[in-house]
Amino acid sequence: MWEDTCSNPVGPIPPCESRLAVPPDLSDQGLHHRTVPGPKLIDVGSTHKRVYGRAKQGAEYGRFKGIRTLHPLLATVCTPQSRPVIAGARMRRGKAADSRGAPKFVSEALATAREAGCTGTRILRADSQFYDAAVIAACRRAGAHFSITTGMNPSIKQAVHSIPNHAWQHISYPTAVPGPETGELISDAEVAELPEYTAFASRKRSDRVTARLIVRRVRDLAKPAIVGEQGELFPVWRYHPFVTNNPAQTLQAEREHRHHAVVEQVIADSKASALAHLPSGQFNANAARLTLWAMTYNLLRAAGALTSTFHAKATTATLRTHLIHVPTRIARSARRITLHLPHNWPWQHAWTHLFDTVHGPPEPA
Repeated sequence: MWEDTCSNPVGPIPPCESRLAVPPDLSDQGLHHRTVPGPKLIDVGSTHKRVYGRAKQGAEYGRFKGIRTLHPLLATVCTPQSRPVIAGARMRRGKAADSRGAPKFVSEALATAREAGCTGTRILRADSQFYDAAVIAACRRAGAHFSITTGMNPSIKQAVHSIPNHAWQHISYPTAVPGPETGELISDAEVAELPEYTAFASRKRSDRVTARLIVRRVRDLAKPAIVGEQGELFPVWRYHPFVTNNPAQTLQAEREHRHHAVVEQVIADSKASALAHLPSGQFNANAARLTLWAMTYNLLRAAGALTSTFHAKATTATLRTHLIHVPTRIARSARRITLHLPHNWPWQHAWTHLFDTVHGPPEPA
């Protein structure tokens, strides 16, 4: 049997603020962004979680017809080289709009990212549901850049169709991505930019935003190129525009914005663990469950970063299987605790490294 000994396996739990979901001591655990090169990316996203029962507070019909949901709002922080951690979480009722409370939530998320050590270039990324003048104003007040999908409204359509054909740059994805409508794999696209686009032009002057409009277009595979014996007269495209003041080059800015989907991985992780059920009929109890899950998620990310390169990128389900749900037998003798762990366990060295790092003496200042 492989044995390891510890005198105090469970340490004290530090207090935390309800707004601050990123533990303040993560700087010693490999998640401090101050020494990490590249931009610091703050992603905002929302999701609907189905609940059952009419007695649940806040459970209402929202985006999905005939389905009662609660509507959590999440903000994550990551870099191009690191997995995301949660910077904020807020529970909302089911029929709340995606952008409801978003300006204040964005301000809090950017403040949390700064407290966690995010200095230098900070970019807030969001989808079209957060395309709002107040959200962009919150980014500017915090000194952060923004990169927000716009959707194809009439003003955007006019701007996109004004782009000359020679302005489109061809790009190839490192790995093919499935099309959102047909599911077919797409590996090629074209990108163009309008350097000065005025968003919210119909509003008062203080709400107008002049920024870069970057557009990605891909062939519309839902419409066949050949119908019968006659081929298409011109290609049909699907457009994906977003506004940004990111100082990076066009292709790099488009690539960074496309990786906003990383927040969906965090949402999927939540629904595969604590948010698989929101069991309480009290709205505040379910909101507390969301906050506790966010704290647990960040602590698991810290544990993975301390364990190995593989676990630093693994999902929390893998971390729980390899590092938390460990088959062991506890023996006590002479005021010492001995853990009898499995023989030939594949994660022996990773778990031992995490154990020694957590229980070792602090490094000298």
